[in-house]
Amino acid sequence: MYKIRDRRIGFSLQADCLVVGGGAAGVAAAITAARDGCSVILLERYGFCGGGAVAGLSGTLCGLYTASDDNRRPPEQVVHGFVDEFITIMDARNGLTGPVRYGKTFTRVHDPLVWRETADQMLTSEPNIRVIYHSVVTDVLMDGNERVAGVLAYTKQGRLQVEAKITIDASGDADIAAMAGLPTTQGDNGRVQNPTMIFRLQNVDIPQFLAEYGPDSILGPDVSAQISAENSSRRYNLPRSKVFLFPTPRPGELICNATRLIGRDGHELNPLNAADLTEAEMLGRIQVREYARFFRDHLRGCGASFVNDTGVQVGIRQSRQIQGVAQLTNASVRSGAKTPTGIARSPWPIELHSGDRPQLHWLLEDNYEVAYECFVPKRGEGLLAAGRCLSAEHEAMASARVTAQCFSYGHAIGHAAAISALDGVAPREIDGRAIRDRLNRDGAQLD
Repeated sequence: MYKIRDRRIGFSLQADCLVVGGGAAGVAAAITAARDGCSVILLERYGFCGGGAVAGLSGTLCGLYTASDDNRRPPEQVVHGFVDEFITIMDARNGLTGPVRYGKTFTRVHDPLVWRETADQMLTSEPNIRVIYHSVVTDVLMDGNERVAGVLAYTKQGRLQVEAKITIDASGDADIAAMAGLPTTQGDNGRVQNPTMIFRLQNVDIPQFLAEYGPDSILGPDVSAQISAENSSRRYNLPRSKVFLFPTPRPGELICNATRLIGRDGHELNPLNAADLTEAEMLGRIQVREYARFFRDHLRGCGASFVNDTGVQVGIRQSRQIQGVAQLTNASVRSGAKTPTGIARSPWPIELHSGDRPQLHWLLEDNYEVAYECFVPKRGEGLLAAGRCLSAEHEAMASARVTAQCFSYGHAIGHAAAISALDGVAPREIDGRAIRDRLNRDGAQLD
């Protein structure tokens, strides 16, 4: 029988609000709660913020603009609030492109280093926030069987204990809810969208590339057909034929969303499974080299290109989500449903990444709203969710998970956390319409 030992001297902290995870939702939630008067602790497992946008190198700020069949229609931004402030700072640092066409809509492409620096700047400008990087939550503190009272985390200094009046699970994987034993879901009856390994391709002749393939970052059917042919010939290993290539703010660079990671035995990889996640990382790096070789050999402007970097981790599209008081349904997304307690809007398509070609289902010249209650656990106290931990059906999640919406979710849940912590109101008792009013006062333009 082994003894469990850690002789390092740990430390303890207390706060009104604890945020676990420093992605778009976690950053927005921490800053909003602090501005509302809360003392805030933000725990992030990496040495920087950004979540999937930075560690996963997704590279784009998706979900800002309406979609339309009219290619002449200019970008129409319909998502506002905290995201506008973040964009303003990134623009000042030359860290964002202008709108880049993505099928029937637009996105903006960011420099991941500038994303990190912008988050650092905004977080350190708020005196009520303490950020602790390189901290991994290992356990949840429970007050009885239902109330989350904080967490234990691993740090290089030793074990950290954080007690908080309200905890925000912005982990991306609903880790806190799962650790607490609260009900969660995983995709479509356990089947989740496969992960991807995104990479940066440098030394590309961007003018030549755009002259050949046009402004749409979703490359056309001719390229897809060529990828399929080369994969069938077995000269390359290219399991996904439809690829997304985005010029970035950096000269001569493309962000490449091209890989399709499935297990060597053909099963869809689940990022909550330790073996699957490890296999995804290794297979991802192999596929990156194959796609980069194909691009270099066959795409105009890429003849002298090389792989500059991959994501720090594989990109996770879907894993685990809370069971909420309400659930964002597939039908609501497809119909552009609105709700009085809506705290975020989204015009982004449903993106289903399966098979050799991603499937996109567009909501044209409209948007849907996500209700506050989708972030409140059906069971349990002292906990709110943010980011892609929200309660949503499988297809709805394939739209609701992107960056602009995660900023909106964090903005809203930061306000809710402050109401809960400072006024002693349980999250389940907060009226989503009150959160919507606060967001509108912050410039979210929901009404």
